[in-house]
Amino acid sequence: MKRIIACLFLFFSSTTLVWAVSSSYPLDSVEIDLNDKASLQRGAQVFVNYCLSCHSAQYMRYSRMAEDLGLTEEQVTDNLMLTTDKIHDTMTIAMKPGDAERWFGVTPPDLSLVARSRGPAWLHTYLRTFYLDPNRPTGVNNLVFKDTAMPHVLWPLQGWQQLADKEGEAHSTELELAVEGTLTPSEYEQMLDDLVNFMTYVGEPARLEREKLGPWVLLYIALFCGVAYFLKKEYWKDIH
Repeated sequence: MKRIIACLFLFFSSTTLVWAVSSSYPLDSVEIDLNDKASLQRGAQVFVNYCLSCHSAQYMRYSRMAEDLGLTEEQVTDNLMLTTDKIHDTMTIAMKPGDAERWFGVTPPDLSLVARSRGPAWLHTYLRTFYLDPNRPTGVNNLVFKDTAMPHVLWPLQGWQQLADKEGEAHSTELELAVEGTLTPSEYEQMLDDLVNFMTYVGEPARLEREKLGPWVLLYIALFCGVAYFLKKEYWKDIH
């Protein structure tokens, strides 16, 4: 029993420590709206164009995405798929894990559940806080995930950021734009909102259906409670 208690103590202590480390940088405030199909469609386009070359989403099927996002199969086939993919395929990649590890030092993880494991706020902040670092193999680092192996694939949109040089601060965490991208900072923020919104949907596609079904379930419970109350009164009236 003492060993079990000690193991539990170490587990919760290490979990708290990891959470504290990962939460040292303040996370962005993110509003997720899975009913905004236009946002989900824009996010899907960004995901396919910039993420799907290295990261898979192997638990999501193109056909399911078409149905949930209000797209036709032809729209998905023409705009969100490679010519070698089929509409009922999952969102996998052609890059082999061995090649990925040799090029990046680590195999890029599947992103199907990253929004559930990390959280939308973490994702949004992570994709916003890349900065130039000549000491890293990819030339960039990240304020949320220090020494990340991932290159800044969204740099054509955001541009290049650098740590602000502030007097009296040895390690500044404030970023400034060194080279402009094709999007303004506000446009980049909107693009990240759409991308994170889509990745949140990918993490739990059934959430859309559950949210639609929820009010009907609550209505059923309310009606059943009313019927049960009157049945109870009728059953116990001779006793009371």
